[in-house]
Amino acid sequence: CSVVYCTEFCVQLFLFLWVSTVTLFLAVSELSTVFLSKLLTKHFFKDDPWFAERYKNLVPKLLSRQNSELSPNTRKWWERLQGRPTKKNYSELVETLFSLFPDEEHYSDAGPHRCRTCAVVGNSGNLKGSHYGPLIDAHDVVIRMNKAPTAGFEKDVGSKTTHRAIYPESAVDMDNSTHLVLVPFKILDLQWLISVFTTKHITRHIFVNLALRRASCLLFKVMILHPEFMRYVYEVWLQKQGKYPSTGFMMLVLSLHICDQVNVFGFGASKDGDWHHYFDKRYHHLLNKGVHRGSTEYNITLKLHHKNRIRMYKGW
Repeated sequence: CSVVYCTEFCVQLFLFLWVSTVTLFLAVSELSTVFLSKLLTKHFFKDDPWFAERYKNLVPKLLSRQNSELSPNTRKWWERLQGRPTKKNYSELVETLFSLFPDEEHYSDAGPHRCRTCAVVGNSGNLKGSHYGPLIDAHDVVIRMNKAPTAGFEKDVGSKTTHRAIYPESAVDMDNSTHLVLVPFKILDLQWLISVFTTKHITRHIFVNLALRRASCLLFKVMILHPEFMRYVYEVWLQKQGKYPSTGFMMLVLSLHICDQVNVFGFGASKDGDWHHYFDKRYHHLLNKGVHRGSTEYNITLKLHHKNRIRMYKGW
């Protein structure tokens, strides 16, 4: 009997020690992961105070019910972009939006084991003849802006689009493999988005045609850039130059926050020094006039490239 008791006791003791060891190992592993993450973050900023001053990871990136409340400064800045006062209730719009679209915290998966590659594809003429298409398509995430086409330009710009950043005036048709990322410069843009997927009463923009054909397919692919993030890019990155950032520059900064490797294509002038789109010949000589400060955005992009925060492909 004593032998049986001793055997049972030894087995129980072994199991207890084994469970304790495994638990301790998991706890240490978790602490090590947190420590390593903090260590990497500290190293990430250690020798780069310029980047550390600008990179604010706690700023909400994409709108959700939970983070939808606007700070007084953001509300004031955003209302100035409206052009005229609006009586529409923002909180009511948010409720309607997230009764239609996914209400979740997108891209909250940062960690030492993630390796998400992102291509931010601008519209510059320097893409023509670049043969970047296969390289662009090899990324996990491919972000395009506004009306930039791929059909007929695949060799240089690729064919893959996982995210397209638009506002109502720049909207185009897109298939159900692409996330629609709305950049809301005004509260009417939120109303327009609701209209597209419901009553379709705001019909002055061509994107309403898409809603008539594939609204149900795109419903779960809608994301909305947070006004707090837009103001953050404007005030922290651009130091309040211009009236507001360009869509392309906001997507570049967003990619720094959601991607581990960022490659930028189609930003800047062509090799001849001309500023035009790869898909047309509309030139943009007045880079520092109007609502954007194009040269400031470009210089910051170059600086990020020189600091190895991104890699910039100029096409020449």
